[in-house]
Amino acid sequence: MPERALFGVLLLTSVSYCVLAKAEATDGSEPLGPDDLIQISDRNHWAFQPLSRSELPPVERTSWIRTPIDQFILARLESRRWSPAIPADTNSLLRRIYLDLIGLPPTLQEQRSFLANPSPESVDKVIASLLNRPGYGERWGRHWLDLVRFAETNGYERDGTKPSAWRYRDYVIRAFNEDKPFDRFVVEQLAGDELADTDRETMVATTYYRLGPWDDEPADPQQDRFDQLDDMVRTTSQVFLGLTMGCARCHNHKFEAISMHDYYRMAAIFNTLKRPQSGRTELDVPVGTQQEREELQWRDQLIQKIEMQKQQLIRNRLTTWMEQQPDPSDPDLHTALRTQTGKRTAEQKQLITKYAESALSDKDKKRLSDWDSAIEALRKATEDLPLAYVMQELSPIPPKTHLLMRGRASTPGPVVQAGFPAVLVSRQPTFDTDTERTSLQRKTLADWIASPSNPLTARVMVNRVWQYHFGEGLVRTPSDFGRAGQPPTHPHLLNWLAHWFVHDANWSLKKLHTLIMASNAYRMNKTGNPEYRADDVENRLLWRFPYRRLDAETLRDSMLAISGKLNRKMYGPSMYPFVPKDAMSGHSDPDKIWKAFDEKEASRRTIYSFVKRSLIVPLLEVLDFCDTTQSTEQRLVTSVTPQALILFNGNFVNRQARHLSDRLIDQAGDDAPNQIHLAYQLALCRKPTASETSVLSKFLQRETESLLQESLDIKEAKKRALQQMCRVIFNLNEFAYPD
Repeated sequence: MPERALFGVLLLTSVSYCVLAKAEATDGSEPLGPDDLIQISDRNHWAFQPLSRSELPPVERTSWIRTPIDQFILARLESRRWSPAIPADTNSLLRRIYLDLIGLPPTLQEQRSFLANPSPESVDKVIASLLNRPGYGERWGRHWLDLVRFAETNGYERDGTKPSAWRYRDYVIRAFNEDKPFDRFVVEQLAGDELADTDRETMVATTYYRLGPWDDEPADPQQDRFDQLDDMVRTTSQVFLGLTMGCARCHNHKFEAISMHDYYRMAAIFNTLKRPQSGRTELDVPVGTQQEREELQWRDQLIQKIEMQKQQLIRNRLTTWMEQQPDPSDPDLHTALRTQTGKRTAEQKQLITKYAESALSDKDKKRLSDWDSAIEALRKATEDLPLAYVMQELSPIPPKTHLLMRGRASTPGPVVQAGFPAVLVSRQPTFDTDTERTSLQRKTLADWIASPSNPLTARVMVNRVWQYHFGEGLVRTPSDFGRAGQPPTHPHLLNWLAHWFVHDANWSLKKLHTLIMASNAYRMNKTGNPEYRADDVENRLLWRFPYRRLDAETLRDSMLAISGKLNRKMYGPSMYPFVPKDAMSGHSDPDKIWKAFDEKEASRRTIYSFVKRSLIVPLLEVLDFCDTTQSTEQRLVTSVTPQALILFNGNFVNRQARHLSDRLIDQAGDDAPNQIHLAYQLALCRKPTASETSVLSKFLQRETESLLQESLDIKEAKKRALQQMCRVIFNLNEFAYPD
């Protein structure tokens, strides 16, 4: 029987695992284990090979080569006697670059400056400039949030808010803008609390673990715990390694050399993490260096002792005072005193304050005042730390992790030690047991994933960056580099890029962008070729630049920028875009689930929008927003009727059309051709053709005449007609595509 067929047959069910674990070889050797299923052919899979610098292939048309990327692309094309598409025109390329890197179109001044000298070297300078703008992190940070299933609520019925989750979003944006080396970016998210230089930023990074859906009242808490671990295993393996390890929760992976034992090895690494909560209430916790957290803990303990002394004094004095009163004292006061300090209502606190005025002596009041001063001094000496939505590892001794029969917590099997997928390592890691605070299991995992010797991490990330630039990755299953995934269309190029990324770029994403966008392959136009299309309909050989529709965030942000209403405020708590009341009517508490609309605040970039799992902003949802319940490797791109309806009749688009019309009147005056010209330059980065100018001029005239029949004055009629034209501009097919 072939090796792969044998591996597929030996599915690890509850029965087969016990047999495997206990079976002894007939020749008296060691018992068989799950790792014995790994074959040489499994380790020889292309994605598991060490990174190496592929040799540049020879080409005939050397004049087309700007970077090594072009050489790999051209070699494949020349093998078929094909030629790459001609360069994109200047205006189209400029718009493509701006929308690609910062998710906003170039301003009029930026267009004029570039068109004065549109050389390839000028394009290089534009790319370098955009990579250093804050908008780069806002654009590319959103791609990462898709991968790590970012949302600010838990999902399920109550869909409670994840407090301070927005700090993770801000961390990601800053990391991209600062060009944090990708290996460090990986380590901080997986083990930012276990580093020697742990600080506020690295601890916020570990919010990564807690971003997934969470049931605050599970029917089976024990099973829910493993569902949370499953979310971590699935996301980590897919995002960083491009492996679908989640498929091995209940049985050996049916297609990959990943056993159930491998799955629970990874689960054991994360089983050290605990979720801070109080009953069903989610808690965020202070983050900082170890010293900062220890000092804050010491301060809070002192303050707690002082508060207890204060409350004891007040309770004693009030009790004595009530006993001395001739009439029965207020029964509500008795209840308030019996209630724990932290659980008293506002009314109970007011009641105690009211009666304490009579019960306390001047000496008592002086003592309370001194205690309050002491508390204030402690708070000034040691300020509060920012709160972050992170897991906690409270012991250096990891709990036992059992392999679960059929993935059910109610049927635990053998104990499994923490470790890595056997097919990727020659031997399992040794975890440091001489630690004081945590087990360091996650640190060991993070160092292995981010190691230059790991064959997957760089390949997976390089492929993702390529995918976001070209619409498709060199591997078209970007989170599945296993046997069930698709092989790379250009394996030598992928290998060369991954090796270069680690060893030449030192894990710098900005250097990787620069290399890719400097290539002539990136700067081609989209002109089709019937002959090539017949043989390569999916453009796998990259003989032209692919068509790509703008995502929901870029469409929305572009409209805001063009209308002149974009609010460039960065970071901080999320904003709440307009949501129609009808969209909230099906919720149990429609008046409280979404904050009141504030247009200025809601005009921030879309990445700062509050992401509620049970209520995605309709505009974003209709325009193919990501699935927030799991890692999204690539968004669906659909063409459905609701998209046309919301882009033509929706509140947001019509509001921006009104703002754009005001801008056109202010900057182009009352002349229709000038207004049309300015609208095209702002929205499409080009001048309108004579035909387009003529068509839209007639449209404005017809609309104005129609509105005059509704008893509007000429000024208002022209303004309303211009608003309709702006709405048309926003709905042009050309507007929805980078070029």
